[in-house]
Amino acid sequence: MEDRYSLQAIRNPWIISAPFFQGLPEDAVEVALTNLVTRTHPANQVILLENDWGGSVYFILDGWVKIRTYNLEGKEVTLNIIGKGELFGEMAALDEVPRSTDVITLTPTMIGSMPSQNFVTLLHTEPLAGLRLSQLMARRLRQVNRRLRLRESDSQSRVADTLLFLAEGQGTQGQTGIEIPNLPHRELSSLSGLARETVTRVLTKLEKKGLITKDPDTICIPNLLALEKMIV
Repeated sequence: MEDRYSLQAIRNPWIISAPFFQGLPEDAVEVALTNLVTRTHPANQVILLENDWGGSVYFILDGWVKIRTYNLEGKEVTLNIIGKGELFGEMAALDEVPRSTDVITLTPTMIGSMPSQNFVTLLHTEPLAGLRLSQLMARRLRQVNRRLRLRESDSQSRVADTLLFLAEGQGTQGQTGIEIPNLPHRELSSLSGLARETVTRVLTKLEKKGLITKDPDTICIPNLLALEKMIV
């Protein structure tokens, strides 16, 4: 399903939730969004494929996607999971090279696509937009570095760190703690680099210790500091 939205139609649900646009002049944002196209996608649909050429930058209006690549043995590796308010596809727009990863929806997802030219023009005309993008890339690099450092840690540390990683990027404040999506264990397995059975076993232990609670849709972390202390 595809629609073209005016700025007024998308300002409330999108601009408020997208850190990239906060603080930018409204007229500059309106120009950048002139050719915005939104589409709704079902779960498990490929949005981008590695090595594809593309002319758009994508913003998540609702839902969740995973960023995926493959290692030398051909095994799938989940690099990131991002949700509402995040963007992807910016690297190809900046250096005009093929996509470096796959992007697949994890849930029904609404995505807005902006022509790369509009995105690059915004970066050239609004210094704050460039700063926002730099902050986003720095945060993602810091998260990757942290996960790489923990690759030799025990399984409990790696699962705890994966949950904290998701909480930092996509956590929302609930009534009893920080809530993150209750992803399929195969996704947590790929993100943490552990076997799915190991992830399931560790999550059960964390739940028994009261460090997390779960329902079909969310995992709640009552105390981030307590969970972080499980990382050794």
